[in-house]
Amino acid sequence: MIGAGVIGLSTAICLAESGVGVAVHAARLPEQTTSAAAGALWGPHLVGSDARIARWADRTRLRLHELTAYPFVRECTGMSATADASSARGGARPPEVTAAAADAAACDPGDVPPGYAHAWRYAAPLVSMPEYLGYLHERYLRSGGQPVVRADYPSLGAAARAAGSPVVVNCSGAGAHHLVPDSEVVPVRGQVVVARNPGITEFFVGVGAAAAELTYVFPHADRVVLGGTEQHGDWRLEPEPGTAAQILAACSAVVPAIAGATVLAHRVGLRPLRPSVRLEYGPASDGATIVHNYGHGGSGVTLSWGCAEDAAALALAALEGRG
Repeated sequence: MIGAGVIGLSTAICLAESGVGVAVHAARLPEQTTSAAAGALWGPHLVGSDARIARWADRTRLRLHELTAYPFVRECTGMSATADASSARGGARPPEVTAAAADAAACDPGDVPPGYAHAWRYAAPLVSMPEYLGYLHERYLRSGGQPVVRADYPSLGAAARAAGSPVVVNCSGAGAHHLVPDSEVVPVRGQVVVARNPGITEFFVGVGAAAAELTYVFPHADRVVLGGTEQHGDWRLEPEPGTAAQILAACSAVVPAIAGATVLAHRVGLRPLRPSVRLEYGPASDGATIVHNYGHGGSGVTLSWGCAEDAAALALAALEGRG
């Protein structure tokens, strides 16, 4: 298994729990991956066209619902808004992340936040990623998986040679751009601010007039994740102070209590955007069958379990074929 983000760990769990031996090699440990920077509200976002997305998202939502007994997953109510005023109320199109919610209801004009034209209220699973990644990592190890090895390979062939495994599952995210290599994978840089939660209980997602304008507030117990940016083709992983200030200002305009919140951390992640998710067999490399599972854009958490189950099924079929 290549990759230790939410896609890689979920897939590794599906395989380990099926009884096969699994080793995870990754350029970054779970807490250092793009997944760790995610606000992690369920709902497809920044993901390419693929007829399988709805099934993967629904399957993942069911899995997340099973995990609501844990404090790091909860069904949260909130609002998604858009600044697009080109259509009349009632005919406005909900933002992408809202469209997948069956219970989305248009807000009255008086309830729409300043700076936005339309808004919808709905409920969706919200995941606290640092704790969730820790849970996935521990579950993987409890299922018999080997300790995660930090390794940065120049190619799939090099990874296959190092692993010595008959099947390699590639969950390398944005790293697939160089590793495969796959030029269709484009990083979309996302910067967030983590602050002490001043008492916020509902999420907010706001889409600005420009496609790259995104503001979100995701409360996770004593913390709140504030965002964000969507910078296409930007590989920089260092937080920018000016961007952090803009995020805080935009979030405070919607939720005034944020203005006085204590900043705890700054994070940056690279969403792996692709015209469509790549979940399929790839050409064999150095004697190993390759299964690809990458290109989830901003929907890694949303599609994680559905994609993990399908990728694991491909890997198991490949192992049986070799048997």
